[in-house]
Order: sequence, then structure tokens, then C-alpha cells
Amino acid sequence: MAEQKTWSQRFEGALHPAIVRFNASIDFDIELIEYDLTGSLAHAKMLAKTGIISAEEGEKIVTGLEQIRKEYQEGLFNPGVDAEDVHFAVERRLTEIIGDTGKKLHTGRSRNDQVGTDTRLYLRAQIEQIRAQIKDFQEVLLSLAEQNIETLIPGYTHLQRAQPVSLAHHLLAYFEMTQRDWERLGDVYKRVDISPLGCGALAGTTFPIDRHYTAELLGFSSVYSNSLDGVSDRDFAIEFLNAASLIMVHLSRLSEEVILWSSQEFNFVTLTDSCATGSSIMPQKKNPDVPELVRGKTGRVFGHLQGMLVLMKGLPLAYNKDLQEDKEALFDAVKTVKACLEAMTILMREGIVFRKERLAEAVAEDFSNATDVADYLAAKGVPFREAYNLVGKVVKTCLAGGKLLKDLTLDEWKTLHPAFEQDIYEAITPKQVVSARNSFGGTGFEQVKRGLAEAKSKI
Repeated sequence: MAEQKTWSQRFEGALHPAIVRFNASIDFDIELIEYDLTGSLAHAKMLAKTGIISAEEGEKIVTGLEQIRKEYQEGLFNPGVDAEDVHFAVERRLTEIIGDTGKKLHTGRSRNDQVGTDTRLYLRAQIEQIRAQIKDFQEVLLSLAEQNIETLIPGYTHLQRAQPVSLAHHLLAYFEMTQRDWERLGDVYKRVDISPLGCGALAGTTFPIDRHYTAELLGFSSVYSNSLDGVSDRDFAIEFLNAASLIMVHLSRLSEEVILWSSQEFNFVTLTDSCATGSSIMPQKKNPDVPELVRGKTGRVFGHLQGMLVLMKGLPLAYNKDLQEDKEALFDAVKTVKACLEAMTILMREGIVFRKERLAEAVAEDFSNATDVADYLAAKGVPFREAYNLVGKVVKTCLAGGKLLKDLTLDEWKTLHPAFEQDIYEAITPKQVVSARNSFGGTGFEQVKRGLAEAKSKI
């Protein structure tokens, strides 16, 4: 049966049942109910303060809204598709509770500025929670780094062995990435923290409302100065999705490394039973499901960012129904980022064990100390490019003979260049190779300790 809506007195006929379902957003925007109630409370108090409604009416509305909040929290208020959206659901229930006074709540307000307010209140809270999760993740990284300052791991470029680095230095690189994520979210928060309440449908209102008062009650730092912009702006949502995408990039990069490290080919880490699963057919398997899922879910968040950009690119001012599509993307991105941060925090805290003996073997079985041989010669006055070319020939010779640089005798070194002395062997040990890189921000142990102390101060 077709049904009549509160807004449809303009129409002679009722909305088709299929269109009712198609048009409704209550299935997902119920997520905003707590924020809708909070925004409505502020609006009601403002209406009473400015004399648009009486103080008694304001108190009555506030009491009714608080009852709806209690009913929802206790599972007694579960509006269905007939309510269309969370805003109508609240207003209808309010009118059921307090009578016609409830119909005065929407005075001087449109669903357009109402949903904009709700979404910003929601996103402000989510940003604060995600930033707290990032700090939890960083604390785990710092704890691991502190335990592994002198643990060495092969460093790679082009996924080829490059130079050994401190494992702590490697982990601190992810701290720096996530610190930018934390700061970036703080910057996004500034654009979320602007109140559109009172912008009306698009042009403001004839009522003597006090937008700054509602902004103050809701904790907004400022209000939109242009009503058209206030109801149609979704830049803040796009900025958040961009920040969320970068968080996922960083988690996905770490996930990829954990996946590689746990493979038999690398064998740098062991996955604990609390964060790995087995195969349904191959009993020997231990699968890195957590990092694989994080890597997979990254594309999901990217998709939401792309979807929002496409959604907004052709919209004329001001509000358009298209904007209903912003919420599911936003809600899902928030839930995905929060779930992935939680999972990766658990994984790094208790899900992997670094195999230090294997790591020590790995940094001793390659030519990642070749640059240090060139540096050794350069320090003795040999032009670096000349030294570089010489060492390239040395590596070629070693490869042909099945040797590593450490296997060459001193006579062989001197045959290559008379500047080589006994101290070449110390210079090319993995620990010395790492320790010597003491330039600011380098992997030298003193620099890693400095970086660790600096990171702790940010926490």
C-alpha cells in the first residue's frame, strides 16, 4: 500500500511502496541517531533561548528527546523503513511522546543543515577515536623498536638486498608514517569542526535564530559563513577519506612486509597461533590472514574516496539527494580503518616473533656491505666514483668464485688496491656497517636511540 508522508501534502498521490524503500536511508543513517538527538537538543535550547518557542515548550522537547535516547539505548526504539530517515523517525517519536509541541522542533531548521550537523558530530567523534587507536599502535611499534635497537635486518630497495639496517630503525619508519596520519587527522578535524546548523535548506531562515549559540552548545569552533556552502559542503568527508586512505596505505605496506617476512623464503618472523590460521587441506600451513585482510581492505577504503570524489564532481549548489550516498561510504571507511588498526596493533604486539638468528644470518650472507668498501676507500683518499667502480669489479669476482667480501684474504684485498688494511674486515661486519651510518636520521645505533627518544616524546 502506498503511504502518505509528512512532507507530501503538496502531492495528490502517495509515494509508491518501492520508491519508499528506494528513497529511505533509515537502514544506515540510524548510525547517526545519538548525534541527531544531540543536535536537536541544542536546536531546541536555542529556540527557547531566542523566544522562538516558549521555555516550557523547550523543556518539554528536551525531556522528550532524552526519553528517545534512553529508549534507543535500551533497544526499545527501532524505527523501520516507514520512517524514511533518522530525522523523521526522531521527530515522529517525539510528537508521539509530547504531542503537537514536538512539531515545533523543526522550526528554523531543514533536514539539509540537520544531516550536515549530524555527520560532522559523528565524524568528530570518530576522528578522536581513530587518533587514539593510532597512538596505541605507535606504542606497540615503540616497544618493539626499543627491544631491537641492535637487531639487524636486511634493508631493501627494489626488493633487492641493499644495506643492513637496525630493526628498530625499520619499525620507527612506520612510527613516522602513522605520526603523519595522526597529525593529518588533526588537520581534517579543523574542517569538520564547523557548524552548518541554521543554514536551513540553502538560504538561512527568517527566524531570529542564534547559530553561534548552537555551535557553542555542540562544541563547534566556528559556523559556516555561507548557507549555500554550509548545506552542500562535503570537502571535510573527502579529506577524511583521503586521510583514511593514507592510514590504510601505511598499514598495507607493513602488512605486505609481514607477509613476506613470514614466508619460507624470508623466514624472518614466526606467526603466533593467536594471529594466524591454517589451511583447510594443507595441514602444514600457517597463513598470515590478518595482514592479508588489511591489505585487501585497503582497496575498499580507496574505493570510498574515489566514490565521494565522483559523487561531488557534478553537483550544482546547494543540497541534492545524491548526498545521501555519502554516509554509507563514510561509515564503512571509519569501521574499516578502526578494525584494521585494532587488528594490526594486536598482530604487532603478540602476533609475530622476530627470528633473530635468521636475521643475523641474512645480513651476513650477501653483498649489502659493498657500499662500505667504497666508503672505506673514499675515506683513504680514493675518489668515490673510482672506489665504486673498483668494488663493483670485486663483487663480480667474488660472485664468480662463490665468495663473499668477508672471505677475501688481505693479500687479495691489497691486490685490488694497496689502500686496504686489516681494518677492512671490521669495517664490513654487519654491525659496524649499521653503526657507522650515524648521519642525522640514519640507521646508526646512536641515531636510532635519538629517534626513539623523539618518538616517545610525541606519544
